[in-house]
Parts: sequence; structure tokens; C-alpha cells
Amino acid sequence: MSKLKIGVIGGLDDDPRAMVKKAADLGLEGCQLACWEPQLYTDAAADRVNAACAEFDIEINTLFAGAPGRMVWDFYDGPLTIGIVPRDNREARVNGLIAGADFAKKIGIGSIMTHCGFIPEDPNDELYKDVVENLKRVCAYCADLGLEFWFETGQETPVTLLRTIEDVGADNMGINLDPANLILYGKGNPVDALDVFGKYVRGVHAKDGLYPTNGKELGHETPMGEGKVDFPVLIGRLKNEFGFTGHLTIEREISGPQQIEDIKRAIGILRPLS
Repeated sequence: MSKLKIGVIGGLDDDPRAMVKKAADLGLEGCQLACWEPQLYTDAAADRVNAACAEFDIEINTLFAGAPGRMVWDFYDGPLTIGIVPRDNREARVNGLIAGADFAKKIGIGSIMTHCGFIPEDPNDELYKDVVENLKRVCAYCADLGLEFWFETGQETPVTLLRTIEDVGADNMGINLDPANLILYGKGNPVDALDVFGKYVRGVHAKDGLYPTNGKELGHETPMGEGKVDFPVLIGRLKNEFGFTGHLTIEREISGPQQIEDIKRAIGILRPLS
């Protein structure tokens, strides 16, 4: 089996060349593009991204199409503000996903992904039904462009995510598994979650973290190797049981020199596992 490609995340609001060069300078093969503002999806931005990838021979594996508007990353305001679950910003955010799909097509990648939010566990909840119907719209639009739509794990339990995929019923859905997020939100053990949705995993965020210690705040992200994610078992299962061939994208949600040191540490852990 060929080695898995390893990459890092960079924002579209940054200089695309610098973002791609960062991945190349670290000796990586891939990059994941993130954008929270749909107005940045311009033809000029697409040209800059394409030129940078060609210059440094870096593959962008997917576009994280973030949502515009206020979002609070905790257990109280999070359900009211994150993703397409809250009704207030839903239409703008669905339109943002559609704009992201158009941009992904321009830069020649095969998927977009996003946090859909705190999808209700009760399938009889009207908010759950609304999410399913809107995801049908997004997935159909992506399919027309030859793209996949991926869920970024985090706010929903593994079985809720599986049920959502089944109820949307589109053939072009997948999962970008952020194993740390399952832990940070207290939603499950990522290794065990593969029993539920492993066949849908298309990409992985290589991120580590700890479980919550109170009922309001998420757990804490950590450098790889200091959290609860068992990367040797997780990656081994993905490769050997599910035939995973996607990218391992390192995500370290800090900035500055320490971020680079933590990324280098993560590369050292991931290379033997890839």
C-alpha cells in the first residue's frame, strides 16, 4: 500500500503562495484550504492558488468551506450559532457552501467540507429534518459539479452523523474525521467511532486533545502525543480495515513559532504510521 500524504491547513485569506510554500518547506505533500468568508472566492484567488500549487508541487485535498457569521465554540452558545443547524443564518451559510463548491471546481479539487453544527440526535426534531433537507440541496449542487461533500466531525455523535448521511441519501457524501474534535466535544472515542462510520472517512485532521472537564467548555487541544487520540491504532484501522487512502492534514490551532515546532513533532509521529 502506498504511503498516505501528509499536509497542513492554510487560510484563503492568507497569501496562497506563502501557505503552499509553508507545506513544501516542511517537506509535506499536501495542503488543506480553509475559508470563512465567501466573498474571498474570486477568480483571482483561484489563479493564485493554482499557480502556487504548480510552483511547489503541493496537492490541495479539500476546501473547508466555513460559514459566515457569529459562531461560539462552546456547549451553550455553540448549538445556537454553529453551522447550518441554527435557522437565523442557515440560508446564507448554505449559499456559502454553494459558493465554496464553485471555487473548489475552479481550483481542481474534488470536495468541500464544513462543520454542519450540533445536529440534533432526535431524528424527529424539526431542526434535524431541516438540516437533512438543506444538505440534500448542497449535495445535489456538489454532485452536479462532480464534487463530494464531507462532514467535519465535532458537534454530533457518530451515530447521529451516520443517520444524517443515510437520511440525506446522496452518493457523494464523506467524512473528514477530526479525531480530536470527537474528544474535545465529548462525543466519542475516535477509534471506536470507526465502527460506526469508518467506511465514509475520506480525510483526517491530525489533531490531538483532551476531554471536557466541565459542562460549558470544550476540552483542550494539545500537541500531538499529549492528548487522548491513539493515532497508531486509528491510522492502522483506517488503512487496513477501510482501505483509507486520503490525506492526513495536521491541524494545530495556535500561531507563531510554537505552531511550527508542534507541526514538526506531528510529522515525526505520522511518517512511520502513514
